[in-house]
Amino acid sequence: MSSESNVCSRRSLELESRRRVFRQLEVHPKVTGNIFELKCYRRLVVYLVNNCKNSRIVRDYFLNFNLSTAMIPVRFLTRRSLAFKYCAFNSPVTSKSRLFSGTHIMSSNKSVTVAVCQLKCTADKKKNFETCKGLIYKAVSHNAKMVFLPECFDFIGESIVQTIELSETLDGPLMSEYKKLAAEQSLWLSLGGFHEKDSVKAPNKVFNAHVLINPSGQITSVYRKVHLFDIDIVGIRVKESDFTIPGPELCSPVDTDVGKVGLGSCYDLRFPEFALALTKAGAEILTYPSAFTLTTGMAHWESLLRSRAIENQCYVIAAAQTGKHNANRTTYGHAMVIDPWGCIIACCSDGVGITFADINLEYMRKVRTAMPVWEHRRSELYGNIIPAKSSPDSNTIYMFADIQLNPGYIFYKTKYSIAFVNKKCVVPGHVLVTPIRIAKRLQDMHQHEVADLFMCVQTVQKKIEEAYSVSSSSIVIQDGPEAGQTVPHLHVHILPRKSGDFKKNDDVYTKLQKHDKPDEKIQWRSPEDMLEEANRLKAYF
Repeated sequence: MSSESNVCSRRSLELESRRRVFRQLEVHPKVTGNIFELKCYRRLVVYLVNNCKNSRIVRDYFLNFNLSTAMIPVRFLTRRSLAFKYCAFNSPVTSKSRLFSGTHIMSSNKSVTVAVCQLKCTADKKKNFETCKGLIYKAVSHNAKMVFLPECFDFIGESIVQTIELSETLDGPLMSEYKKLAAEQSLWLSLGGFHEKDSVKAPNKVFNAHVLINPSGQITSVYRKVHLFDIDIVGIRVKESDFTIPGPELCSPVDTDVGKVGLGSCYDLRFPEFALALTKAGAEILTYPSAFTLTTGMAHWESLLRSRAIENQCYVIAAAQTGKHNANRTTYGHAMVIDPWGCIIACCSDGVGITFADINLEYMRKVRTAMPVWEHRRSELYGNIIPAKSSPDSNTIYMFADIQLNPGYIFYKTKYSIAFVNKKCVVPGHVLVTPIRIAKRLQDMHQHEVADLFMCVQTVQKKIEEAYSVSSSSIVIQDGPEAGQTVPHLHVHILPRKSGDFKKNDDVYTKLQKHDKPDEKIQWRSPEDMLEEANRLKAYF
């Protein structure tokens, strides 16, 4: 008999007492929520791992206990390193445990591989790029479809002055190298926190920009960090706003080869509303490329990431900076991937490195079906989160009452509303905003649709005024036939106004009342003219 078996035999009585507990379990102890069972489970696993060098013995014990062995941590390290390895034994599981057994992390035809990087950047931009390039090549060799780099992947400066000096624009040489790299390797790149220079608007500050590049080498989305890290706690004083411009808005989730990716950055992780808005806009993967401080990372990093995954039933991917970058900056590291059930399925240990995880969207949908929290929300009691904007889908049919809209006319879209150019304009820039669901009148709309509609109107008004160089607008709703409504689908008119555009200011309403009548002299616009305006307006969003 082997020494491993002897060790287990000496503990047979102890294991037998625990077996009685686990024999009754039909699901993974983490799912039961029973603290006693969970503690017993942990003690059992720790014992087996520490005393049984042969993984087959560990497997056999789990099979005897009728437990899934799809995710057994076979190496327990300290909380500081948090490096887990998972072994998949392909054991049979009960029907109840199959969903949450962790088998989704195993490669399958329905899974795609992502690579998540951990860096230790300095002010040496060339050296940082070579490190990132090497990790990207390694990701390609593992058939990863998308690579995630952390915040400050370009550099970490030693002072504000140096940070401003080293920053570049999006069409600068460094971003050009990454675009070229993405095209050469034919994969998606998530570039977590690029120091984007804006010499015109703010020459002494930068944007913290999360840039997404597609396999053709084109930038498909740029999210500029909206929450700036300004804190003063024991041992830490950071004021990101001293050198960073806050971003103006959230970005639409981007449809990639691994799923719809919602873009966030570092400190955004602490705001659950941010994640909820992205998820409501369709995000399946939430990203938080980060450079967490050592103090806050040790206290909150894992808890926050797992919370966002559980709350939104999404995958959460967090690339990270690690180690001592200079005399003033040390970061926590522990880049990781969390699945929609809140399990860590990939994690980097200390130092520069890369980890891989399989993304299975079918598993995500199963989690959402089994735990339908989206159907159980009571927004009427505690408020409604407005979704992040999303891009119009060319494959979706959008109706304006019984009129099918050309998707090219739509220049802005949120979860429940669209904005599109007008076929007959009372003034240049006259556009319409309408709910996606056909509702004849304001009173026919749901609460969340009303909130979304007017948030959309507010955003569109601001951009239209910018596009047409005006500082005033007329916002008009003709709610019902007697009020002048001719299309039975509620819509909001936004008309940018200039001084003297009408002899009498209120003549705009008379003109609006008649503008779409057959005898009105206003000409119908050509499709080419409408498409040109829509494309021009899209650039403002």
